[in-house]
Amino acid sequence: QVQLVESGGGLVQAGGSLRLSCAASGRTFGVYAMGWFRQTPGKDREFVAAIRYSGGNTLYADSVKGRFTISRDNAKNTVYLQMNSLKPEDTAVYYCARARTMEIYRSEYDYDLWGQGTQVNVSS
Repeated sequence: QVQLVESGGGLVQAGGSLRLSCAASGRTFGVYAMGWFRQTPGKDREFVAAIRYSGGNTLYADSVKGRFTISRDNAKNTVYLQMNSLKPEDTAVYYCARARTMEIYRSEYDYDLWGQGTQVNVSS
């Protein structure tokens, strides 16, 4: 049974950086794409970024493009989200998720395994 565990969240000032990690335990990622989503209270879960197994293809939400970078280390079964130039509107619980296939998607319904989330707070 694969479990996803996020870490790296915390409090940072606007303009600062954080790196989130998502580690798979139990088994490997397989050849699935992986994604990051975020959610704030009262709002739907929002797509942030996704990456194919090979790491050669990535996809970003417009709101984070140029500031966030998704990457993965398949040997370590870990996916990362490097977040730079953080803004107060980036404050949310961030979730990593495993896609149902090798392809990268924006919809949360195309992901079938989720971590518990890690809180990111950006102060102004």
